[in-house]
Order: sequence, then structure tokens, then C-alpha cells
Amino acid sequence: MDLVTSILSIAVFAGTSLVFATVGEIIAERAGILNLGLEGMMIMGAVTAFATAYATDNAYLGVLVAMIVGGLMALIHAIATISLRADQVVAGLALTIGGTGLASFLGQELGPGGGPLVGLIGPKFVEVPIPGMSSIPVIGEILFNKDQLVYAMYLIVPLVWWFLYKTRPGLHLRAVGENPQATDALGVNVFRLRYLYTVIGGMFAGLGGAHLSLAYTPGWTENLTGGRGWIAIALVIFATWNPARAVVGALLFGGVNAIQFRLQAEGTTISANLLNMTPYLLTVIVLVAVTYFEAFRKKVGAPAALGIPYNREERV
Repeated sequence: MDLVTSILSIAVFAGTSLVFATVGEIIAERAGILNLGLEGMMIMGAVTAFATAYATDNAYLGVLVAMIVGGLMALIHAIATISLRADQVVAGLALTIGGTGLASFLGQELGPGGGPLVGLIGPKFVEVPIPGMSSIPVIGEILFNKDQLVYAMYLIVPLVWWFLYKTRPGLHLRAVGENPQATDALGVNVFRLRYLYTVIGGMFAGLGGAHLSLAYTPGWTENLTGGRGWIAIALVIFATWNPARAVVGALLFGGVNAIQFRLQAEGTTISANLLNMTPYLLTVIVLVAVTYFEAFRKKVGAPAALGIPYNREERV
């Protein structure tokens, strides 16, 4: 039982950054904008969050800056894809390549005296047990003995779900991604909503990066995100564009990640490289399984207008 509790506790911890990024991408894709720049936005959020926290001795300020940086990068994507109607796949890939390179540069230049930031340990979020709830057997250790950003995730996911499915603005958001022509005809500003939700999605990606560098693995190292942005994109499909299901996918990835770390700590004879690839291999297998079944695909298909630029002059 102690082993299971430990693995589940680490799964929640490891999956938090993925939940933030996946929920952000769900919001953007529900508005019809495919953003493959998650990896770039996450790693930029990670490096700017840590650099800001280290310089100001304030982890919360680091989170704020990371969200602003993620939002600004998403704004670039929005300008290119919404106003200029550029290909969304190409624009997203460019955002990832540019963000990864810039993060690498900043990580080398923003340390003391312009030296490398790698390996420095500064302000970070630590475990804050919730009185009473953290002492509940098993559940308390898994859910209520975590850092502040994990607790924020507990609130954000149900709020986003409620917004998407239970409010009029959420209905407008989903309508923009399904049929922008009809939504525009009803007087809803399609361009403004697509801009807004693309930027919000980027802010969530930046928040996911901040959790990595300020809580999960405090500090900055090259390639800190380790492909989590791509995993988040896959989890959007696994979650069928539903933020509640995104938690399940993120915890699944986090759990597999926790198991492979535990096996390495126990001195298993299995190759470390093979263990490190298992979370990503499982994600690919799940993704293939989800998209393989035709009936399932039709039932939970992507937003109809996803990836398609909207031209108001073509409205019928």
C-alpha cells in the first residue's frame, strides 16, 4: 500500500504541468485554433519563471511572468493564423523551434554575472499540507500534501469544465470551433474570441512550464520540459477535448513516469534508456488506440473548424 500511495502521489505531482498545458490546448482548439507550439511555450515559461523567481526571490512573480510570456507567444501564433491566415501547423512548429532555441539562450545568459543558469536552485514551491485533510489515510498523502500549484490545478480543471459546458460564453467558445460562419451570423465576434482563447491557452502552457522549474524539478536544465508539450497535444485527443478527462491522461503519464523512476531507484537491471521511454511509448499506444476505432472517432471528433482559417467574406 505504501508503494501504491507513493506512486499515485508522484503521479499527481508529475502530471500537474501536463494538466495545465493540456487544458490550455483544449481551450484553444475548442475555439478552432490548433497550436503545436506548446513545447516552445512551456519551456519558455519554465526558464522565465525560474529566472524571474531567482532574480526577485518571489516564486509567485515567476509564475506570473511565465504566464505572460506564454500568452505573448500564443498572441504571435494568433496573429499569424487568425489575422494572416497562415497554416496553423507550420506556425505552431515555428513557435516550438523558436521557443526552444530562445530558452536555451536565456538559460545560458541569465545567471549571476551573465553566467549559466543551469543547476542554480532558487525560490520554489514546497509541499503545504492542508490541515485535517492531509492526515486522511492514503488520500491525504496523495492529494492534500502538495504544493500550491497542484492545489490550483484542483480548482482550475472543474472551473474550466463548468465554463465550457454550463455557461453562455462557453457555448460561444465551442460554437466558434464548430461553425464560425453560423456563430458570426448570430453576432458573436469570431476573431476576438479566437484571439482571446488562443492567448489564454498559451498562458496555461506557460503555467505548466513554471510548475516544472519552480516545483517539480526546481532549477533550470537544458530540455527541462522533455517533450511534455508534445505529450499534452496527444492528451488533448486522449481527453476528447474534455478538461476533466485530461486529468486522467496526465495522471496516467505521471504514474508511468513515477514507476520508471522507482524502478531505477531500486536498481533494476532494465536499461535506464528503456525505462525513460516508457511514458512516451504508452502515450503513443493510447493515442493510436483512441484514434483507431472508427465509431469512437466519430462520436468524439475534433471541433469541426479546427485548423481552418476563418474568412468572413466567405460566409454564407
